[in-house]
Amino acid sequence: MAPAGGSDDARDIIYGLHAVREALRAGTRPLTRIMVVRPDRQFAGLVRLARAARVPVHIEPKRALDRLVPAGAHQGVIGVVAAKRYVDPLDLLRVARGREEPPFLVILDGLEDPHNLGAIIRTAEAVGVHGVILPERRAAGLTGTVAKVSAGALEHLRVARTPNVSQLIEDLQTEGLWVYALDPRAGKPYTALDLTGPVAIVLGGEGKGIRPGVLDKCDDRARIPMRGHVDSLNVSVAGAVLMYEVLRQRMRQANTPEK
Repeated sequence: MAPAGGSDDARDIIYGLHAVREALRAGTRPLTRIMVVRPDRQFAGLVRLARAARVPVHIEPKRALDRLVPAGAHQGVIGVVAAKRYVDPLDLLRVARGREEPPFLVILDGLEDPHNLGAIIRTAEAVGVHGVILPERRAAGLTGTVAKVSAGALEHLRVARTPNVSQLIEDLQTEGLWVYALDPRAGKPYTALDLTGPVAIVLGGEGKGIRPGVLDKCDDRARIPMRGHVDSLNVSVAGAVLMYEVLRQRMRQANTPEK
């Protein structure tokens, strides 16, 4: 259990022992994580329910919970509600195969800004990505802000979560996908990649980028050439550049005219 990451809106939370416990039992509201002030006997049953439902549990200081729910009305526990229910990562491959298309996935490693996540989801839906995959920890989840920034795209795009990005990459490679990382230190430009087959592209978090252990698992990495005075792009912009390159290559291969 670790500190929570990302940002959440007050309207995307439920709080209080009874309310969070019943939400976990009913399973009708998608919870991205549970925050508790301490892992003692008082919260043991709640923690067991959360783990059984594969909802991450984070230990947070009381002052952090007080910022979300003033006057201590949270009773030491807050549940963060997702704007949409997550799917299993391998379900995304079944979607692609059902459409008779080579899988096209986007993996986000440590993205924390919900505005960037919403923008990426909007572009991903526009170019025909079969699904976006998020880490369970230290990353933005599907909050109301994400849904709003996506401008409706979240309603049409499947989003999955994984507890281990490195293991997920290995699983996707076993399924026949090539996994490519967008890395500013890479030796080749993104246009040198063959993106016409089954692929997953990996984008890193703001500031730190893709973690070294995740980079090592990727089949290859590429950069976006920079000709101006700045040395990087916002992750949602960089992701859009690479996603549209996938679409361009696939349309060219299929001789599909632009709409």
